[in-house]
Amino acid sequence: RNAFGRQNESFEAAVDIRGVDGDPVEGVFIRAPWVESVGAGTEVLAEHDGHIVAVRQGNALATSFHPELTGDHRVHSLFVDMVRADRTPESL
Repeated sequence: RNAFGRQNESFEAAVDIRGVDGDPVEGVFIRAPWVESVGAGTEVLAEHDGHIVAVRQGNALATSFHPELTGDHRVHSLFVDMVRADRTPESL
């Protein structure tokens, strides 16, 4: 938390996310953390200024920014697609 600074240092930045087509997503970073490292089975989806800001493991998705604060629903669509793809008959 606060890896990019305090709340008054919040910012927006374009973020290219693997799996999200089109233009970069506008990331709203508010008291945002970043990911220091990832282990086996975790996929880095995006970086900003050399820091990991979006990761995926199975049907779990984590971002350092707030995709819900923009009108762009592509990150949410990615998450829904991930969950749908991970469904098995046993999970229904």
